[in-house]
Amino acid sequence: MSHTPSPSRGILIEAAELRIVRLPLITPFVISTGTMTHKVIPLLTLKGEGLEGIAEAVMDPAPDYLEETIPGAMAFLRDVLLPSIIGKRFASPYELEPYLTPWRGNHMAKAVLEMAFWDMWSKSLGIPLKAALGGVRDKVDVGVSIGIASHEKTLARIDEALAQGYKRTKLKIAQGHDIKLLEAVRKQHPEIKLTVDANTDYSLADLPVLRAMDAFDLDYIEQPLAVDDIHDHAQVQSALKTAICLDESIRSASDARKALEMRAARVINIKVGRVGGFANARAIHDVSAAFGAPVWCGGMLEAGVGRAHNIHLATLANFTKPGDTSSASRYFKQDIINEPLEAVDGEMAVPTHGAGIGVTLDHDYLATVTDHVEDIKA
Repeated sequence: MSHTPSPSRGILIEAAELRIVRLPLITPFVISTGTMTHKVIPLLTLKGEGLEGIAEAVMDPAPDYLEETIPGAMAFLRDVLLPSIIGKRFASPYELEPYLTPWRGNHMAKAVLEMAFWDMWSKSLGIPLKAALGGVRDKVDVGVSIGIASHEKTLARIDEALAQGYKRTKLKIAQGHDIKLLEAVRKQHPEIKLTVDANTDYSLADLPVLRAMDAFDLDYIEQPLAVDDIHDHAQVQSALKTAICLDESIRSASDARKALEMRAARVINIKVGRVGGFANARAIHDVSAAFGAPVWCGGMLEAGVGRAHNIHLATLANFTKPGDTSSASRYFKQDIINEPLEAVDGEMAVPTHGAGIGVTLDHDYLATVTDHVEDIKA
C-alpha cells in the first residue's frame, strides 16, 4: 500500500528502473554536427515508499553534442551512481550532492538521477516541481528550433511556426549555410524575433561572417565557437553588436560567472541535463541574474518527461527569453506520456496532473518503443 513519507524522515530510495526508449522523429532533425532520425532516450525511474520519480537523460548514442554517450552513462548509472543511493534515505535533493560531486564530468548522468529525485521529492511534499524549484509563473513563453534544410523548406517551417503563435524562431546554421539563409528569411520576415544556433561550427577565422550577421537584427547568436573556448567567444562578442549566447560552454555556475565576467556572452542557455541537474541550473540562473544576463531553457529533443521538467524549470524569474520547449507533436507522432504538452499562442502551460512534474507515463505505448529495460535493487 502506498503512503506519503514524512518530509522530516526523507524518502527511502528502494529501487530504480533504467530503460532505453527509441522514438521516431516525424522529420529528420539536422544541425551542423549531424542528422537525427530517432531520439534515443535513457529513462530513469526511482522508486521508494510508494512514490516514483522519473526523468530523461539527454546524452546521445555517440559523443555528438558533448562527450557523454548513452552506453557510458548507462554503465555509470547502473554500476556506480544508483548502487550508491539505493537503500538510503534523503530529506532533499541537495543531500544527493556528496554522492555526485566526487565523480568527474558525467553531468548528464548525474542530472537524470538528481532530476528524478526532484520529481519524487516534490511528489512527497504534494507540490508541483515548479513550487519546489521556486518558479513564479504558470506558463512559459516558447519558440521553435528549425533544423538545417533548404531555404524553401525553412521558410515554410517558419510560416507554420508563426501561424501557431510561437514567440521566437531559432535557425540552425553552419558554415556555408548562414548569410544567404538569413537574407532570405529577413526578406520574407523582417520583424520576427530571430536567433541562430551554430552548434560550435565556426572559429575566429570566421569572424567576418559572424560580423555580417549584425545586419540581420538577431536577438542572439548561439554558441558559434568551440565547446571549451570561452576566451575566443569574448573576442567575438567584443567585435559584434549582436549578443552571443553560450550553450555547450556553460556546465556550471563557475563557467557562467567566468563567461559573464569576461564578457564572452550576454545571454545564457540553461539545459538542466547539460549542467548536472536542477541545483546547478538554479545556481547558473542566479549568477546570470546577478550579472543582468537573461537566460532561457534550451531543448534536446526531449519526449514528454524531459519537456515537463524543462517547463517547470523555465518558470524561474530570470527565464525571460522564449525557450525551446515547443509542442511535442512537432517532433513525435505519439509521446510517452498521457498528457499532451502543446503550446497555445506561443505559451506552454505548466503541466498539473498531480504533484511533481505533472505528467504520467503511457506504459502501454512505452512498452512498444522500449529497446532495453533493467531493474536495479539494493
